[in-house]
Formats: sequence, C-alpha cells, structure tokens
Amino acid sequence: MGSLSALFAPESVAVVGATDREGSVGRAILTNLRDDFEGRIVPVNPSRESVLGFDCYPDVSSVPDGPPDLAVIVVPPHVAVDAVEEAGEAGVENVVVITAGFSETGSEGAARERELVDVAETYDMALVGPNSLGVMSTPVGMNATFGPENAQDGSLSFMSQSGAFITAVLDWANDQDIGFKDVVSLGNEAVVDETDLIEHWGDDPDTDVIIGYLEGIDDGQEFIRTAREVTDDTPIVLVKSGRTDAGAQAASSHTGSIAGSDEAYEAGLEQAGVQRVETVQELFDYARALSGQPLPDRDDVAVVTNAGGPGVMATDAIGDSSLSLASFSDDTIDALQESLPDEANVYNPVDVIGDADIDRFRAAIDTALSDDGVGAAVVVSAPTAVLGFDELADAVVDLQAKHDKPVVACLMGGESTESAADRLREGGIPNYFDPARGVRSLDALSGYREVRDGSVDEPAQFDVDRERAREILTRAEDRGDNRLGVEAMDLLDAYGIPTPAGDVVDSPEDAVAVAHEVDGPVVMKIVSPDILHKSDIGGVKVGVENEDVYDAFEDLVTRARNYQPDADILGVQVQEMVDLDDGTETIVGMNRDPQFGPLVLFGLGGIFVEVIEDTTVRVAPLGRDEAEAMVDDIDAAPLLRGARGRTPADEDAIVETIQRLSQLVTDFPAILELDINPLVAGPDGVQAVDIRLTVDTEEL
Repeated sequence: MGSLSALFAPESVAVVGATDREGSVGRAILTNLRDDFEGRIVPVNPSRESVLGFDCYPDVSSVPDGPPDLAVIVVPPHVAVDAVEEAGEAGVENVVVITAGFSETGSEGAARERELVDVAETYDMALVGPNSLGVMSTPVGMNATFGPENAQDGSLSFMSQSGAFITAVLDWANDQDIGFKDVVSLGNEAVVDETDLIEHWGDDPDTDVIIGYLEGIDDGQEFIRTAREVTDDTPIVLVKSGRTDAGAQAASSHTGSIAGSDEAYEAGLEQAGVQRVETVQELFDYARALSGQPLPDRDDVAVVTNAGGPGVMATDAIGDSSLSLASFSDDTIDALQESLPDEANVYNPVDVIGDADIDRFRAAIDTALSDDGVGAAVVVSAPTAVLGFDELADAVVDLQAKHDKPVVACLMGGESTESAADRLREGGIPNYFDPARGVRSLDALSGYREVRDGSVDEPAQFDVDRERAREILTRAEDRGDNRLGVEAMDLLDAYGIPTPAGDVVDSPEDAVAVAHEVDGPVVMKIVSPDILHKSDIGGVKVGVENEDVYDAFEDLVTRARNYQPDADILGVQVQEMVDLDDGTETIVGMNRDPQFGPLVLFGLGGIFVEVIEDTTVRVAPLGRDEAEAMVDDIDAAPLLRGARGRTPADEDAIVETIQRLSQLVTDFPAILELDINPLVAGPDGVQAVDIRLTVDTEEL
C-alpha cells in the first residue's frame, strides 16, 4: 500500500452505486460531494445514464480521462468485492467501502472480507472499511460520507472505529466551532488501520493534533513503534473504549475485532506517547490546548481570578494533577502588592477581588506570567458589572502572546461569554466554564512535553543461552503438558536471572545428595503440574536439615499422592533457603496479550500480589528506562529503597531482571504466561525462588 495522500486530496471521486433514490446511501454521498468538493464527481451505476445532474457510467473502467483518484463503494455486499476488483483493474489506488455485511456479521461476512483484502493486496490499493461511514478532507471540500454534517475547516485530524460516533461528534463540534483537517471512519479496518493513519498524519504539516475513538488496535507492537515516532512532533489523543470486561466484549462484537486487556492498552498507549482520555469532552479539551498553545517549560501554574471560590476550585484541580501551584518570587509579590488593593490576595492563587476592572486584571496576569517560576496560567473570571468579558479576552490573548507561555481561560458564564470565547478561540486560547477542565488541559500540555522531550532507549541484548532455554521449554511438549513449574528453573539460569542453588530430584537418595551440596538447611517442594497451591496440602517444607531430607522427600510424595492420586508427580525440588527477612518479595511476570504481545508485570510479590495488587505493566521489549519506570511506578517503591530503616534493595539487579525477562519472552513467543514469584530483592541482588509458565507447544 502506497501513500495515502490521494485519499485525502483526490482530484476525482467515483461513487460506485450512486443513485438519485431518496433515502439511499448512494444519493447521500453524492449530495455531500456535490455541496463542496472542488474536484470531479463521477457516479457509477449501470442502470443510470445520469444521477443528480452528473453523467453516469456503467463501470469505473468506462470513466473517461483516466481512473478516478478515489472510488467510494456503496453497492450490496455480495457484489462489493467485484466492484473493488473492477476499480483495481481500472487503476484506482484508493477505495472507501461503505458497504456493511463483512466480518462484523459472522463467518460468511469474514470470508467475504478476506476476499476484499486479497483484492486490495493484488492491486496495491489503500482500502478504508468496509462498514465505513466514509472520509472527509476539508482542504479540498470533500465529504465522501453519508453523514448529515460536514466538518468545519481546522487542524485536527480525526479517526473513529464507530461511524455513529463521528456523526455525533461533528454535530457537536460544529456547534462549538471546532474544525478538522481530515475525518476517517475506519469501519472494519480490513486494510487501512489506525496505525496507517497516524503515520500519514504525522507527516502532514496541516495536522496539528491527531485525535480518535478506538475500540481495538490490530497490531499493538507496530502501533507503539509508529505512534512513538509521530508523537515526537505531533500529539495524539485517543478515547479507547472497552475499559471494563463488559465494555471490551461489546466492542469486540461491534467491530469484529478481538479486544485485548485494558492493562495492555493502558501500557501500550503510554509507551507510544499517546494521551488517553475517558470522555469526548476531554478529547477536545486536550486537542484545543495542544493545537493552540505552546508547551510549558515547567509545571508550576499561576491562578489569577476575580472570584475566590472558583480560584480555590482551580487550586484543588492543580493539586489533583501532575502540576503544582507556583511559588512567586519576592519581586512578583512586591509588584502585585503595588498594583492590587489591600484586600486582594497577592499570593498564588491571585485574587484581584470582585471590583477589579480590566486594568487591574491585566496587570495581575502580566505580573504573574513575568515570573520565571511560572510555567503556565489559569485565568478565572466570574461576570461583574465593572468588567467586560470581551476586554478580558483581548487582554489574555495579548499577554499570552507577549510571554509565550500557555494560558487557559475560565470565563464562568453563559450567553455573556460567547463573544469573548470567540476572541479567545481566534487567539488559540481555550476557554472552559469549569476551572478543573482548564487545569487538565494544561496537564495535557505538560504530559506532551514529557513525551516530546523524552527518549526511548533500545532494549539491551544480554548474552544468553537460547538453545538451552529452548530445550527446557520443549519438556512441556515431550510430556504432553503445556505447563511448567520449578522443574524449569534452569530456564532462568539460561537467561542470567539468579536462582538459589538446588535441583529437582526423583528419589530420596538424590535429594540427600543435593542437600549436602547446599550450605545450610533447605526448602523442599513437591513438583507437579497438577498441584498448583502446594502449601495448602503441606507440599512445602522449609528449613529442612540434612539428616531429615530423606524422610521429608517421602512425606512430600505421600501427601501429594493422598491429595490427588492421579497427579503427575515429577519429583521434589531441593533448594537453598533464601532469607526473606533480608529482602522484599516482588513478582516479575508476563502475559501474552492478543494485540500487544508480551505484557511484562512487576510489583509487590509473594502473598501480597493478590491481596494488595501493587503492580505495573509494560509491553515488551523493554529498555532500561522503561524497566526503571516500572520500579518507580509501584506504591511499594519506597520499601525497596530503604523506607522505615530497611536496607535498600539492589535496584539495578531488579531492573536488569525485568529486562532479561523481557528478552526471554520476546525471544520465545511460545511462552504464553510466566510468573517469577517471589523474586526476592535484597541488598546484594535478587533471587528467583519460584517459577510457573504456560507454553504454546505448537510455537516451539
């Protein structure tokens, strides 16, 4: 598939299935194109000689003067594939399939969609849909959709996996004077998907912000790679639905895609530099700020208000965000004291009090923005008889341009704010009724600054023994079971993850021999893929002295046989004791997500992992920076760093273990799940005490 440029800037558009029948999709699309499109419009329908005043052609190959740049397919599903193939044979490079009745309808539709993909690949076509509302591009006046609203001109490019969402958003956006550059209804994403659009818009100088509504992502790994490159220059803000299990199930049935876990999406979007929001309001609040405001050079915010209560609301919102309330310099405080009455508050938040006229308000904003310790400002105003919102809006626009720092306005009123809001909008300054929305928008600017200024380090490639690891994984295939436990501890050794001394043995004599090689008492555990919770059946013995090892082996096996006679007993693990009092039990694990691949987990381990659930996740492969961030993310990080007089753990060893596990699960896609729990983190390193994993034996 080549460039998508002609998809958004075609000189000619064919509507295959165009008709003048009232209420038809073909008529709606043709009408929308006729209203504003600057190029040539070509109806295609073998049953018509003309449609709505345009000459009509029986097929795309009959269109004179070469193939159209874009073909919009609105014929029934059973002939849609043939229509796309005819367009491909005629040389059309871009196709939008409006027609539904494909993978979203079941197995028969899915088979038809595969045919559609084959045709698109054969002719190297960029195909949007099927089951799409269509596409828009305002620079050329193209509305190739059957929606009731056209988009206003703007610099936001918008994609959605729900066509209905687009129609609702456009109706609302037009009322809010929000404009777009391109709008795409992705439909079933048979060929063109969200990653393709992000890549295209990232290279588009006329797109300031990429926004979207997604229910799923086809290829999470490719999405992360592409979006991370794009967000170096162009911010991306997305609503990703399906947070709950019920929501994810609904999204799957709606789009025909398989939704991955929300933890994977949260991690993947963050690693991609994408800002995820929960509501449509937040989507456009963030987009407005990102498209019109400079990025702050620091996170300290000044609040200037003529109303004490709303000023406190803004202050509370700052406290709830990653921002902080700026501390003014002595010079700033002195200047505010000189320009404001005694009743005013010259400390942040600045309250110019209710009788402030425009000169007093302007002076306070100017002084606050002049402070080198201020990175951004929120201007909050309630209506008064001595202050006009229009003149305040003009002052805010002027002062923001003067200081080149991000400013958001909160003009708290109704009809009285409309003219002022227009002035602010023209100056690139967003206006919100609720101060908390303004603060969150500044937080979005700060978040994007971190994305843009941050670097993504390449994953380390450690010297490991891959062949030894492969041999250990094949044990699951050899015994016809896809689960492995402590008998696979050597897998960790092969990847340089420290483990206690010991081995798995199948006789009491061998148990004694291994115990004699270990310094001090040992831990002994029954080894069986059929007995997961060994402690519950007395399948673990701790602090076994050498002279008791023989009897302990026989007792463990007897207990296991009595508990589950048909259990597959592989033996007993004899392992060096790890001093849990000298370390912190953590967990490092992995679950393979259907969209994003290996999802690495780190957190507080042992029995705490299920009780406290203090964990964080990232999508592998991971570099050192991401591994360090995982340690920072958990609430228990202070425990690892010596809180309350504890000896600090070897954090470098934890970070390296996370990276080594990342390399292991990236090297072997056959590993579906893996838990190292506990990974005991002490002052002198880490020890992986236990392991469980599930293997897809067909992938080995």
